[in-house]
Amino acid sequence: MFHWFSVLTTKERKTLYACFGGWALDALDTQLYSFLIPTLVAAWNINHTQAGFLGTSALISSSVGGWLAGILCDRIGRVRVMQIAIFWFVLFTLLSGFCNSYEQLLATRILSGIGFGGEWAAGSVLMGEIIRAEYRGKAVGTVQSAYAIGYAVAALMSSALFGMFADDIAWRAMFWIGVSPAIIVFMMLRHVTEPDVFLAARKEKASTGKADASPFAIFHPAILRTTILTSLLALGIQGGAFAMIIWLPTYLKTMWHLSTVDVGYNMFVFTAGSFFGYIASAYLCDSIGRRRNFLFFVALCWAAIPAFLYIHGSPAFLLVLQFVLGFGMLGIYSALGPYFTELFPTAIRASGQGFAYNFGRAFGAFFPTIVGILNGAVLPFRESIAVMALGSYAFVVLSIALLPETKGRELDKIS
Repeated sequence: MFHWFSVLTTKERKTLYACFGGWALDALDTQLYSFLIPTLVAAWNINHTQAGFLGTSALISSSVGGWLAGILCDRIGRVRVMQIAIFWFVLFTLLSGFCNSYEQLLATRILSGIGFGGEWAAGSVLMGEIIRAEYRGKAVGTVQSAYAIGYAVAALMSSALFGMFADDIAWRAMFWIGVSPAIIVFMMLRHVTEPDVFLAARKEKASTGKADASPFAIFHPAILRTTILTSLLALGIQGGAFAMIIWLPTYLKTMWHLSTVDVGYNMFVFTAGSFFGYIASAYLCDSIGRRRNFLFFVALCWAAIPAFLYIHGSPAFLLVLQFVLGFGMLGIYSALGPYFTELFPTAIRASGQGFAYNFGRAFGAFFPTIVGILNGAVLPFRESIAVMALGSYAFVVLSIALLPETKGRELDKIS
């Protein structure tokens, strides 16, 4: 089962380790906020719409950061941009812990979002280009499972810190402690080199005197269809996940009346499910193909979301549902990186991946805010989540129906 890992080259392994650490850090930083929503709502007397926008704002800015990082990746290199992105979001995550008002935290979350959006763009194309075609799905999907590690650490931190300290100290400590793994990631990135396909493309440009491709080349008629459909695919996956995950701790507290500590443990089970989902998706997209893998996970999400929201049983049954929910909603992410890498040509690969993924992240980021708006004006809390989470996956089905299968595609063969 793990033979593919044993035959990776030293370069492939170093890249896998560094990207794994970087994405775990990204997930930790992103997930911290969802655990803090109930505390901040009480401390600053903000409503659900404002709380949802705090989460949405960072995701919107991450879309800008992701596209900018993609553009820079195609010019100065994937590794260097990943280092810059990590430093950026660590800085503003630290500053988030010093905020004393809604407006201050809004500003730091917007700025930190630019960094973690850039990191995915750089890391995904770096992994996709360095890992050979036959193992690309497994390797990139395995790195995607680092998000489960980051989510799990955030859940454990939440339970531990809120169990030991008063709320006004614990939420600040969540931000401060959450950035400490960045030191290790920086050390690992020092030993990672640029992909051969990228270096070869740069060498050819230098020898022929060609200029760098315009960042707007992804909107050229020859590639526009791919750009639109990959953006819709990313929107469907991320909109559904954001609508559920951002509000999940709040849902567990208000609908199941769990304590902050118990919510942390329940989220840990959700995260454990996502870890196995990431790994399963990584293997499936190399065995049954990228498109069938997406459709399988959409079907699972359409079954798991209403079951979680409307079937009430024992606490043990709740844990089972959360495991399945995490498996489906986050496992589907594993195929995005390899699929996008195989759809865009080298000269604009990072720009294309960065734009498509972060377009989905930006517009998907409005889903938590819309949940808050619907809850305040139209629908009960549970129904607001259900409408946005379930409806989002229709975009996945639509885009997959119109995109080609790319399993096993060699990157230097892409026109």
